[in-house]
Amino acid sequence: MKKMSEPIVFFGSGPVAAESLRLLYEHTSIEAVVTKPRAAHHKGDVPVIALAEKLGLPVLTATDKRSLNELFATQPAKSKLAVLIDFGIIISQQVIDYFPLGIINSHFSLLPEWRGADPITFSILSGQQHTGVSLMVLTAGMDEGPLLAQAPYDITPDIDTPHLTSDLIELSDQLLQAILPDYYAGHIQPIDQLVGSISETTAPTYSRKLSKSDSQLDWTKPAPVLEREIRAFIEWPKSRTVFGKLEVIITTAEVLDLTGKPGSTAIIHKQPLIYCGEQALLLQRLKPAGKKEMTGEAFLAGYKQSFLQGT
Repeated sequence: MKKMSEPIVFFGSGPVAAESLRLLYEHTSIEAVVTKPRAAHHKGDVPVIALAEKLGLPVLTATDKRSLNELFATQPAKSKLAVLIDFGIIISQQVIDYFPLGIINSHFSLLPEWRGADPITFSILSGQQHTGVSLMVLTAGMDEGPLLAQAPYDITPDIDTPHLTSDLIELSDQLLQAILPDYYAGHIQPIDQLVGSISETTAPTYSRKLSKSDSQLDWTKPAPVLEREIRAFIEWPKSRTVFGKLEVIITTAEVLDLTGKPGSTAIIHKQPLIYCGEQALLLQRLKPAGKKEMTGEAFLAGYKQSFLQGT
């Protein structure tokens, strides 16, 4: 594949950034990679740093907004354009202005829907049927920059966060491959989100960073809400509950149209079932504390008495 000849600088730190960088490298010349440094206590590879070193790309590091400003005060790159994906550091106007063509952020929602830190998870939590990828020109406001392009994605009812993330990374790269050369050549002009978005949402919505407290399942919630939480939180913070004194992570569940006291348990077709604020959840796969993930039937074979004590 022929690469775009004009170089860019890549900003990214997390695992989504690493996979995005791997794909971007196939079709775009990359002058340098800007990322967070390896933490002093961290053991093993840092995905972005490891990949950049493997590809022979220069690595520049910053820990926060201030150190990023100091880095670019040294004029470390000559590229006119940068691409930012999964970076995790606030970008100042000073750094944005360093690039004559600005910084393009690939955001994994149809902006102005789900601005903020975790748009993928909140797309699943909300139960919406559509999401996508937005390429915007970065501004100082949180995900408020004008749009260059958007691509839609249909959310299937059973998709979880890892699978949706993987699909959106691929969609993001297809969009970048199509848009970067034309934007660099001046053939595309950005347009205000509230005017040009293809999202069904007319007003901005906002996601947030998840916390460990999000992992605790609240059985007074409707079963469809909890089922979406289980799919959305499957990697982190996971979906946890306690049966008797047994701590359990639930990884797969199915909504059944049954009614009972929220938090009470039953056995249906040799599988564990728990009643919710509305309807019930059939627990198809679970992971007891310190054990491997198992089917609901296997769980009952070893932990039936704990399960029947309820939550």
